Amino acid sequence: MRIALDAMGGDHAPTEIVAGALRAVRDGLVDADSLVLVGDEAVVKEEIASQGGDPLEIVHAEEAIGMDEHPARALRAKRKSSIVIGAKLLREKQVGAFVSAGNTGAMVGAGTLVVKLLPGVRRPGIAATFAAEGGPVTLIDVGANIHCQPIDLYTYAEMACAYRTGVDGLERPRVGLLSIGAEDAKGGPLVQETRALLGKSKLNFIGNVEGQDVFSGRCDVVVCEGFVGNVVLKVSEGLGQFISTLLEREVRDHAGEADASVWSRIGKALLARTDYAEYGGAPLLGVDGLFIICHGRSDRRAIANALRVSSQYLEANVNGRIVAELSRRPELSDDDVDPGSEHSPSTGERA
Repeated sequence: MRIALDAMGGDHAPTEIVAGALRAVRDGLVDADSLVLVGDEAVVKEEIASQGGDPLEIVHAEEAIGMDEHPARALRAKRKSSIVIGAKLLREKQVGAFVSAGNTGAMVGAGTLVVKLLPGVRRPGIAATFAAEGGPVTLIDVGANIHCQPIDLYTYAEMACAYRTGVDGLERPRVGLLSIGAEDAKGGPLVQETRALLGKSKLNFIGNVEGQDVFSGRCDVVVCEGFVGNVVLKVSEGLGQFISTLLEREVRDHAGEADASVWSRIGKALLARTDYAEYGGAPLLGVDGLFIICHGRSDRRAIANALRVSSQYLEANVNGRIVAELSRRPELSDDDVDPGSEHSPSTGERA
Protein backbone atom coordinates (compact mmCIF):
# COMPACT_ATOMS: atom_id res chain seq x y z
CA MET A 1 0.00 0.00 0.00
CA ARG A 2 1.31 3.44 -0.93
CA ILE A 3 2.02 6.27 1.52
CA ALA A 4 1.49 9.98 0.82
CA LEU A 5 3.79 12.50 2.50
CA ASP A 6 2.95 16.19 2.83
CA ALA A 7 6.11 17.82 1.47
CA MET A 8 4.94 21.33 2.42
CA GLY A 9 3.95 20.73 6.05
CA GLY A 10 6.10 21.56 9.07
CA ASP A 11 8.49 24.19 10.36
CA HIS A 12 11.33 22.88 8.17
CA ALA A 13 9.42 22.05 4.98
CA PRO A 14 10.21 21.23 2.28
CA THR A 15 13.94 20.64 2.92
CA GLU A 16 13.74 18.33 5.94
CA ILE A 17 10.58 16.61 4.71
CA VAL A 18 12.15 15.68 1.39
CA ALA A 19 15.36 14.68 3.17
CA GLY A 20 13.33 12.40 5.43
CA ALA A 21 11.65 10.77 2.45
CA LEU A 22 14.99 10.14 0.73
CA ARG A 23 16.46 8.81 3.96
CA ALA A 24 13.54 6.40 4.44
CA VAL A 25 14.06 5.04 0.93
CA ARG A 26 17.85 4.74 1.35
CA ASP A 27 17.46 2.97 4.70
CA GLY A 28 14.90 0.53 3.33
CA LEU A 29 12.09 1.79 5.56
CA VAL A 30 9.82 2.26 2.53
CA ASP A 31 10.07 1.41 -1.17
CA ALA A 32 10.52 4.33 -3.54
CA ASP A 33 7.58 3.20 -5.67
CA SER A 34 5.28 3.16 -2.62
CA LEU A 35 5.95 6.78 -1.67
CA VAL A 36 4.07 9.83 -2.99
CA LEU A 37 5.12 13.40 -2.16
CA VAL A 38 2.30 15.96 -2.10
CA GLY A 39 3.24 19.59 -2.68
CA ASP A 40 4.34 22.21 -5.18
CA GLU A 41 5.78 20.04 -7.94
CA ALA A 42 8.49 22.46 -9.09
CA VAL A 43 9.65 23.16 -5.54
CA VAL A 44 9.70 19.48 -4.55
CA LYS A 45 11.53 18.41 -7.72
CA GLU A 46 14.16 21.07 -7.16
CA GLU A 47 14.59 19.98 -3.53
CA ILE A 48 15.03 16.33 -4.51
CA ALA A 49 17.61 17.27 -7.14
CA SER A 50 19.54 19.54 -4.76
CA GLN A 51 19.82 16.68 -2.29
CA GLY A 52 21.00 14.23 -4.94
CA GLY A 53 18.01 11.94 -4.60
CA ASP A 54 16.40 9.72 -7.21
CA PRO A 55 13.07 10.97 -8.57
CA LEU A 56 9.95 10.22 -6.53
CA GLU A 57 6.31 10.45 -7.53
CA ILE A 58 4.85 13.89 -6.86
CA VAL A 59 1.19 14.92 -6.70
CA HIS A 60 0.96 18.65 -7.30
CA ALA A 61 -0.62 20.88 -4.66
CA GLU A 62 -0.41 24.58 -5.41
CA GLU A 63 -1.34 25.71 -1.89
CA ALA A 64 -0.09 25.00 1.64
CA ILE A 65 -1.76 25.60 5.00
CA GLY A 66 0.48 27.52 7.35
CA MET A 67 1.17 26.44 10.90
CA ASP A 68 -0.44 29.61 12.26
CA GLU A 69 -3.60 29.51 10.14
CA HIS A 70 -7.02 28.78 11.63
CA PRO A 71 -7.61 25.13 10.68
CA ALA A 72 -11.29 25.19 9.74
CA ARG A 73 -11.04 28.42 7.77
CA ALA A 74 -7.88 27.25 5.99
CA LEU A 75 -9.50 23.95 4.96
CA ARG A 76 -12.41 25.83 3.43
CA ALA A 77 -10.28 28.48 1.72
CA LYS A 78 -7.45 26.27 0.47
CA ARG A 79 -9.08 23.35 -1.31
CA LYS A 80 -5.88 22.82 -3.34
CA SER A 81 -3.60 22.63 -0.29
CA SER A 82 -1.27 19.69 0.29
CA ILE A 83 -3.30 18.60 3.34
CA VAL A 84 -6.63 18.56 1.50
CA ILE A 85 -5.19 16.82 -1.55
CA GLY A 86 -3.38 14.25 0.61
CA ALA A 87 -6.62 13.55 2.47
CA LYS A 88 -8.48 13.10 -0.83
CA LEU A 89 -5.86 10.59 -2.00
CA LEU A 90 -6.54 8.64 1.17
CA ARG A 91 -10.32 8.92 0.83
CA GLU A 92 -10.16 7.62 -2.74
CA LYS A 93 -7.91 4.72 -1.62
CA GLN A 94 -5.09 5.80 -3.90
CA VAL A 95 -2.87 5.63 -0.83
CA GLY A 96 -3.19 3.76 2.45
CA ALA A 97 -1.63 6.42 4.66
CA PHE A 98 -1.06 10.16 4.76
CA VAL A 99 1.82 11.63 6.81
CA SER A 100 2.18 15.33 7.64
CA ALA A 101 4.12 17.57 10.01
CA GLY A 102 1.81 20.44 9.08
CA ASN A 103 -1.03 22.16 10.91
CA THR A 104 -2.40 19.54 13.32
CA GLY A 105 -5.85 21.09 13.54
CA ALA A 106 -6.14 21.07 9.75
CA MET A 107 -5.07 17.40 9.70
CA VAL A 108 -7.74 16.50 12.27
CA GLY A 109 -10.34 18.46 10.33
CA ALA A 110 -9.36 16.84 7.04
CA GLY A 111 -9.50 13.40 8.61
CA THR A 112 -12.96 14.07 9.98
CA LEU A 113 -14.53 16.04 7.12
CA VAL A 114 -12.71 14.86 3.99
CA VAL A 115 -11.88 11.23 4.77
CA LYS A 116 -14.68 10.53 7.34
CA LEU A 117 -14.64 8.38 10.46
CA LEU A 118 -14.83 4.65 11.09
CA PRO A 119 -18.22 3.21 12.08
CA GLY A 120 -18.85 3.70 15.79
CA VAL A 121 -16.41 6.63 16.17
CA ARG A 122 -17.76 10.08 17.06
CA ARG A 123 -14.42 11.82 17.50
CA PRO A 124 -10.92 10.78 16.36
CA GLY A 125 -8.06 10.79 18.85
CA ILE A 126 -4.32 11.36 18.43
CA ALA A 127 -2.40 8.49 20.04
CA ALA A 128 1.14 9.49 21.06
CA THR A 129 3.47 6.66 22.07
CA PHE A 130 6.67 7.26 24.04
CA ALA A 131 9.17 5.52 26.29
CA ALA A 132 8.17 4.56 29.83
CA GLU A 133 9.39 2.14 32.50
CA GLY A 134 9.17 -1.40 31.16
CA GLY A 135 8.09 -0.43 27.66
CA PRO A 136 6.20 2.13 25.59
CA VAL A 137 3.02 3.84 26.79
CA THR A 138 0.34 5.30 24.51
CA LEU A 139 -1.41 8.50 25.55
CA ILE A 140 -4.73 9.28 23.85
CA ASP A 141 -5.92 11.98 23.10
CA VAL A 142 -3.15 14.56 22.83
CA GLY A 143 -5.00 17.33 21.04
CA ALA A 144 -7.59 16.24 18.49
CA ASN A 145 -10.66 16.85 20.63
CA ILE A 146 -11.03 19.16 23.63
CA HIS A 147 -14.82 18.72 23.82
CA CYS A 148 -15.20 15.10 24.90
CA GLN A 149 -18.08 13.02 26.17
CA PRO A 150 -17.58 9.79 28.17
CA ILE A 151 -18.33 7.71 25.08
CA ASP A 152 -15.44 9.42 23.28
CA LEU A 153 -12.90 8.55 25.98
CA TYR A 154 -14.30 5.02 26.09
CA THR A 155 -13.82 4.75 22.31
CA TYR A 156 -10.27 6.11 22.64
CA ALA A 157 -9.48 3.25 25.00
CA GLU A 158 -10.90 0.68 22.59
CA MET A 159 -9.00 2.11 19.63
CA ALA A 160 -5.70 2.49 21.49
CA CYS A 161 -5.90 -1.12 22.69
CA ALA A 162 -6.50 -2.34 19.13
CA TYR A 163 -3.53 -0.22 18.05
CA ARG A 164 -1.15 -1.59 20.70
CA THR A 165 -2.31 -5.15 20.02
CA GLY A 166 -1.76 -4.80 16.28
CA VAL A 167 1.55 -2.91 16.33
CA ASP A 168 3.17 -4.25 19.52
CA GLY A 169 1.46 -7.63 19.94
CA LEU A 170 0.06 -6.87 23.40
CA GLU A 171 -2.78 -9.30 24.06
CA ARG A 172 -4.60 -7.31 26.75
CA PRO A 173 -3.15 -3.83 27.08
CA ARG A 174 -3.60 -2.31 30.54
CA VAL A 175 -5.75 0.82 30.39
CA GLY A 176 -5.59 3.68 32.88
CA LEU A 177 -7.84 6.74 33.03
CA LEU A 178 -5.91 9.92 33.80
CA SER A 179 -7.32 11.70 36.84
CA ILE A 180 -6.27 13.72 39.91
CA GLY A 181 -6.39 10.67 42.17
CA ALA A 182 -6.68 6.90 42.04
CA GLU A 183 -9.89 6.78 44.09
CA ASP A 184 -13.20 6.19 42.31
CA ALA A 185 -14.65 9.49 43.46
CA LYS A 186 -11.76 11.61 42.15
CA GLY A 187 -12.11 13.69 39.00
CA GLY A 188 -14.92 15.66 37.39
CA PRO A 189 -18.09 14.26 35.80
CA LEU A 190 -16.31 13.38 32.55
CA VAL A 191 -13.73 11.22 34.35
CA GLN A 192 -16.24 9.62 36.70
CA GLU A 193 -18.71 8.74 33.94
CA THR A 194 -15.90 7.41 31.73
CA ARG A 195 -14.63 5.31 34.61
CA ALA A 196 -18.07 3.73 34.95
CA LEU A 197 -18.12 2.87 31.25
CA LEU A 198 -14.62 1.39 31.29
CA GLY A 199 -15.42 -0.54 34.45
CA LYS A 200 -18.29 -2.29 32.66
CA SER A 201 -16.22 -3.07 29.57
CA LYS A 202 -14.16 -6.14 28.71
CA LEU A 203 -11.02 -4.03 28.42
CA ASN A 204 -8.17 -4.59 30.86
CA PHE A 205 -9.04 -1.45 32.83
CA ILE A 206 -6.90 -0.89 35.93
CA GLY A 207 -8.71 2.24 37.14
CA ASN A 208 -7.68 5.85 37.57
CA VAL A 209 -4.03 6.77 37.22
CA GLU A 210 -2.29 10.00 38.18
CA GLY A 211 0.28 12.08 36.32
CA GLN A 212 3.26 10.31 37.88
CA ASP A 213 1.89 6.97 36.66
CA VAL A 214 2.19 7.89 32.98
CA PHE A 215 5.88 6.90 32.92
CA SER A 216 5.78 4.32 35.73
CA GLY A 217 4.92 1.28 33.61
CA ARG A 218 1.60 0.71 35.38
CA CYS A 219 -0.34 0.73 32.15
CA ASP A 220 0.09 0.48 28.39
CA VAL A 221 -2.64 2.96 27.45
CA VAL A 222 -3.50 6.21 29.25
CA VAL A 223 -6.81 7.84 28.31
CA CYS A 224 -7.66 11.53 28.70
CA GLU A 225 -9.33 14.36 26.82
CA GLY A 226 -7.30 16.33 24.31
CA PHE A 227 -6.58 19.47 26.31
CA VAL A 228 -5.09 17.51 29.21
CA GLY A 229 -3.23 15.13 26.91
CA ASN A 230 -1.66 17.94 24.93
CA VAL A 231 -0.42 19.61 28.12
CA VAL A 232 0.98 16.30 29.43
CA LEU A 233 2.77 15.66 26.14
CA LYS A 234 4.38 19.07 25.92
CA VAL A 235 5.39 19.19 29.58
CA SER A 236 6.97 15.77 29.12
CA GLU A 237 8.88 16.94 26.03
CA GLY A 238 10.08 20.05 27.83
CA LEU A 239 11.16 18.10 30.89
CA GLY A 240 13.06 15.59 28.77
CA GLN A 241 14.91 18.36 26.98
CA PHE A 242 15.70 20.09 30.30
CA ILE A 243 17.09 16.90 31.86
CA SER A 244 19.22 16.24 28.79
CA THR A 245 20.61 19.79 28.87
CA LEU A 246 21.22 19.57 32.62
CA LEU A 247 23.04 16.25 32.29
CA GLU A 248 25.23 17.62 29.52
CA ARG A 249 26.11 20.69 31.60
CA GLU A 250 26.93 18.67 34.72
CA VAL A 251 29.11 16.25 32.77
CA ARG A 252 30.98 19.13 31.18
CA ASP A 253 31.52 20.83 34.54
CA HIS A 254 32.34 17.84 36.74
CA ALA A 255 33.42 14.79 34.76
CA GLY A 256 37.10 14.14 34.29
CA GLU A 257 38.48 13.67 30.82
CA ALA A 258 38.49 9.89 31.20
CA ASP A 259 34.87 9.84 32.33
CA ALA A 260 33.50 12.32 29.81
CA SER A 261 33.18 9.87 26.93
CA VAL A 262 31.25 7.39 29.10
CA TRP A 263 28.83 10.04 30.31
CA SER A 264 28.47 11.34 26.78
CA ARG A 265 27.36 7.90 25.60
CA ILE A 266 24.94 7.62 28.52
CA GLY A 267 23.48 11.03 27.72
CA LYS A 268 22.99 10.16 24.07
CA ALA A 269 21.31 6.87 25.00
CA LEU A 270 18.91 8.67 27.35
CA LEU A 271 18.13 11.28 24.73
CA ALA A 272 17.42 8.61 22.12
CA ARG A 273 14.86 6.97 24.43
CA THR A 274 13.01 10.21 25.10
CA ASP A 275 13.36 11.93 21.71
CA TYR A 276 10.05 12.38 19.86
CA ALA A 277 11.90 11.88 16.57
CA GLU A 278 12.47 8.21 17.42
CA TYR A 279 8.71 7.60 17.37
CA GLY A 280 8.20 9.63 14.20
CA GLY A 281 4.56 10.56 14.46
CA ALA A 282 1.25 9.83 16.13
CA PRO A 283 -1.68 8.12 14.39
CA LEU A 284 -5.05 9.86 14.33
CA LEU A 285 -7.14 6.87 15.40
CA GLY A 286 -10.74 6.59 14.25
CA VAL A 287 -10.29 7.85 10.68
CA ASP A 288 -11.14 5.60 7.71
CA GLY A 289 -7.53 5.45 6.62
CA LEU A 290 -4.20 6.15 8.29
CA PHE A 291 -3.31 9.71 9.25
CA ILE A 292 0.09 10.13 10.88
CA ILE A 293 0.56 13.51 12.55
CA CYS A 294 4.18 14.51 13.10
CA HIS A 295 5.64 17.14 15.37
CA GLY A 296 5.72 20.56 13.72
CA ARG A 297 9.48 20.80 14.11
CA SER A 298 10.15 17.32 12.71
CA ASP A 299 13.54 16.84 11.08
CA ARG A 300 14.55 14.24 8.51
CA ARG A 301 15.01 11.53 11.12
CA ALA A 302 11.52 12.08 12.51
CA ILE A 303 9.98 12.00 9.02
CA ALA A 304 11.83 8.80 8.11
CA ASN A 305 10.61 7.18 11.32
CA ALA A 306 7.05 8.38 10.65
CA LEU A 307 7.15 6.61 7.30
CA ARG A 308 8.44 3.49 9.04
CA VAL A 309 5.60 3.65 11.58
CA SER A 310 3.09 4.07 8.74
CA SER A 311 4.28 0.85 7.10
CA GLN A 312 4.02 -1.04 10.39
CA TYR A 313 0.51 0.27 11.01
CA LEU A 314 -0.70 -0.75 7.56
CA GLU A 315 0.88 -4.20 7.85
CA ALA A 316 -0.83 -4.70 11.22
CA ASN A 317 -4.25 -3.76 9.78
CA VAL A 318 -4.93 -1.57 12.80
CA ASN A 319 -8.11 -0.07 11.36
CA GLY A 320 -9.51 -3.54 10.76
CA ARG A 321 -8.80 -4.36 14.39
CA ILE A 322 -10.47 -1.13 15.55
CA VAL A 323 -13.63 -1.84 13.53
CA ALA A 324 -13.75 -5.40 14.93
CA GLU A 325 -13.26 -4.10 18.48
CA LEU A 326 -16.00 -1.51 18.15
CA SER A 327 -18.41 -4.07 16.67
CA ARG A 328 -18.09 -6.09 19.89
CA ARG A 329 -19.02 -3.08 22.03
CA PRO A 330 -21.93 -3.83 24.38
CA GLU A 331 -25.19 -1.92 24.00
CA LEU A 332 -24.94 1.50 25.62
CA SER A 333 -27.85 3.29 27.25
CA ASP A 334 -28.98 6.81 26.41
CA ASP A 335 -27.25 7.95 29.59
CA ASP A 336 -23.91 6.77 28.19
CA VAL A 337 -24.21 8.78 24.97
CA ASP A 338 -25.57 12.33 25.06
CA PRO A 339 -26.74 13.12 21.51
CA GLY A 340 -27.35 16.72 22.49
CA SER A 341 -23.69 17.38 23.13
CA GLU A 342 -22.40 17.22 19.57
CA HIS A 343 -19.55 19.56 18.73
CA SER A 344 -17.89 20.40 15.48
CA PRO A 345 -14.43 18.80 15.18
CA SER A 346 -11.84 20.46 17.38
CA THR A 347 -9.28 21.80 14.93
CA GLY A 348 -7.57 24.40 17.04
CA GLU A 349 -4.91 22.35 18.81
CA ARG A 350 -1.44 21.64 17.53
CA ALA A 351 0.18 18.51 18.96
